[in-house]
Amino acid sequence: MARLPRLTLPDYPHHLIQRGNNRQPIFIDPQDFERMLALLAEQARQWGVALHAYVLMDNHFHLLATPTTAEALPKMMQAVGRSYVRYFNQRHNRTGTLWEGRYRSTLIESERYLLACMAYIDLNPVRAGRVAQVSDWPWSSHNHYTGLRQDKLVTAHALYWLLGNTPFAREAAYRDVVQAGLDADTQAALTDAALKGWALGGADFVAQLQKKSQRRITKAKPGRPRRVPVASVAAGEVITPAT
Repeated sequence: MARLPRLTLPDYPHHLIQRGNNRQPIFIDPQDFERMLALLAEQARQWGVALHAYVLMDNHFHLLATPTTAEALPKMMQAVGRSYVRYFNQRHNRTGTLWEGRYRSTLIESERYLLACMAYIDLNPVRAGRVAQVSDWPWSSHNHYTGLRQDKLVTAHALYWLLGNTPFAREAAYRDVVQAGLDADTQAALTDAALKGWALGGADFVAQLQKKSQRRITKAKPGRPRRVPVASVAAGEVITPAT
């Protein structure tokens, strides 16, 4: 079955995942991490992408980003991917592919899932057993949002600003969001949607998105389309194709 084109629409937050080929490491030491962050900053600025959250792990990374045009995210990721592979292969004396195919992504409904997605991204190093506390992992946007450092790569989403009237209030509120963690259903939904490319949100949100894209944006219901008797067609019954 041919794979669907990637779902990318301007002015909506997108959750992206890029993995190393065969889960191999894509960052060996701090210089590699720093190089990726520099490339993301450069290309996000060039293509008009607001990066709200990120985490770089040893063999994959996550981004939460809003593009200003339909081509901004693909162009940014293409430029970052190509530049980083050239750098990585030259520095580590290797050849060949580095990525596990194209990056995976999905659109998410801000009101329902944006803060949850940020927490999901922040908690990656803890889930992987790399650190005991989220703040101990240096390669994520978490410490920016909790006031431990300033990160010029990050552009806060409007929903973050609504967490409080002062920087201290926002930082404390966001820290509480992350510390509360995610329930298993939300975590699974965020993972599944990103890997499979289905939009994540309520029925009204999905219906609104579908009007803006010719690509199917949710998984089709199982089973065959309903058959309508020939007599019904002859009688003038309007048939709506199954989706």
